Amino acid sequence: MSAYYKKDGGAVISSAIDKYIYVTVNKKFDDSVRVSYSVTEIVDDPQDLKHDIVRECLKMTGITGGIEITTIADIPAGTGLGSSSSFTIGLLNALYSYLGITLSARELAEKACEIEIRKLKHPIGKQDQYAAAFGGLNFFNFNKDGTVDRTPVTLSERDKRKMDRKLMMFYTGVTRKADNILKEQREKTEKKRDILDFMKEQAFEMHKLLLKDGFTSDFGKYLNEGWLKKKSLTDEISNGKIDSIYSKALRCGATGGKLLGAGGGGFILLYCDEEKQDLVREEIGLREIDFHLVQQGSRVVYFA
Repeated sequence: MSAYYKKDGGAVISSAIDKYIYVTVNKKFDDSVRVSYSVTEIVDDPQDLKHDIVRECLKMTGITGGIEITTIADIPAGTGLGSSSSFTIGLLNALYSYLGITLSARELAEKACEIEIRKLKHPIGKQDQYAAAFGGLNFFNFNKDGTVDRTPVTLSERDKRKMDRKLMMFYTGVTRKADNILKEQREKTEKKRDILDFMKEQAFEMHKLLLKDGFTSDFGKYLNEGWLKKKSLTDEISNGKIDSIYSKALRCGATGGKLLGAGGGGFILLYCDEEKQDLVREEIGLREIDFHLVQQGSRVVYFA
């Protein structure tokens, strides 16, 4: 979040996975705007839209009417996988393509940040927008002046297969509004700066590890250390149910993990050797989500 990186800089390692948000944009017969997501909105003026991201994206692109937007997703919103920023990136990509304009991944990411952070005042950072725009496994360095440096992390095919085999993801069954948790984190930035310093330095250490040794069992240790620090930022990040799930997973053989995103619910990521995974599945009893890392970020898959 800017409350931290504008003073001390910031860093994360993140990856895109094969869970997508699909956005379609089509010319409408009349001059109205129709937007379909969990509800359907039809308005004559896009500024009357209740969906704030769609409203701001249309304003940014200068589209005033005669358009239909539909979106569907592989995973629910509010689950810690960056769905809000992924939607913003995908919608901007679709709208600009509709206008015949091609933007780079960096341009898409910055425009999405402009909308979510500066226009809508969401208490978030820039990592989700950049992850969705660029795709792949990356080390992102957030500079004090607001610029972002991206370093792709190149893994061997062997390490990619190992990552696919040893990382597990489970749905806790709880969705939450990240803004509330992140707002509290932002307010406590000064008091918790030592924890945020640790988390930033850990990103640098994990980056060095991946470059030097590849994907090793130390990854689980880093996840565990990072999670224990992160959940101490505020009381809203974890709860009794999540702590119980995590403790059971560790007892059954997982060596580390974390709740993805802001916290409070959503998906939990675990590092676990293959021979112990069935026991973890049986003990925690949650819905497992099969996933793989992907190299591509937002892209137009059909244009007519």
